[in-house]
Amino acid sequence: MPLAIHGVVVRKDGTRETISIGEQDTDPVFVVTDLLVHLSSKQMEKKASVVVEGENLDILIGSRPLAGEEKDAAAAQILKLLRETYHIEKEDLMSAELEVVPAGKARECGLDRSMIMAYGQDDRICAYTSLAAMLDTEQVDRTACCILVDKEEIGSVGATGMHSRFFENAVAELYEKLEGFSELKLRRALAHSTMISSDVSAAYDPMYTDVYEKRSSSFFGRGPVFTKHTGSRGKSGSNDANAEYIAKLRRVFDDNHVGFQMAEMGKIDAGGGGTIAYILAAYGMEVIDGGVAVLCMHAPWEISSKADVYEAYKGYRAFLKDMR
Repeated sequence: MPLAIHGVVVRKDGTRETISIGEQDTDPVFVVTDLLVHLSSKQMEKKASVVVEGENLDILIGSRPLAGEEKDAAAAQILKLLRETYHIEKEDLMSAELEVVPAGKARECGLDRSMIMAYGQDDRICAYTSLAAMLDTEQVDRTACCILVDKEEIGSVGATGMHSRFFENAVAELYEKLEGFSELKLRRALAHSTMISSDVSAAYDPMYTDVYEKRSSSFFGRGPVFTKHTGSRGKSGSNDANAEYIAKLRRVFDDNHVGFQMAEMGKIDAGGGGTIAYILAAYGMEVIDGGVAVLCMHAPWEISSKADVYEAYKGYRAFLKDMR
């Protein structure tokens, strides 16, 4: 599978180099090598979770030796290219943040072109529609906010994850500038806020019916998905939106002619998933999970419905405009 490298390298003097290799048609791409099936008899005996182990995910980045070098000649050639192209020394890689992702553009999927196939739709598909909806909503009665956070898949940790105090501090700074900071006012503002935690859900896949409950699954073409509670094997570790809040959301979406659906994440005992909703709910905020249903979630290429993406955008706009 062709891979691209994205990220940033920061030198000791504070200057930075933005890296993006593999997305343009003229760019080279990178790969993780695969064991040929003719020699994989022992590998085929492993459980699926360890067929490819983490330490075997090194990236093939070059093979041409540097003329005149006898030791690590191929590595020397790569370092020479980094110096010439990006003005990066080997030591600069210590202060680099580089990600390797599937290379390639989003494509229309299906003979009817009704779907989108792309890498990383969980959760860029929800981030894009949320931000676009806010920027396109000119008049709001309540302050509109779109929070884009990182590291949700590893527990929302770190300074850029939802467990950080960034949002709380940002609201505190606004109070300080507008009318003077008050801890009580800050807590009241957060508790009186409403939120849609924009995250994808699993679309029903007829190839794997044994892990879905069809009567409570989300489907392509029926609009964004509200999930009353996520969590694993029931409600474990989840937020659980109350009935009154869901009723208000139903009114807003129906009044604005937005199609939507209610669903759960597969059968109760099959597994489950989580979002950042429970973190905001700790403030007393009204929160529910709401996003686009996707097929092949977490696969290198995920699939969504164009109709659902558009309805999600419409729904987020309706929420910002009419939610009371």
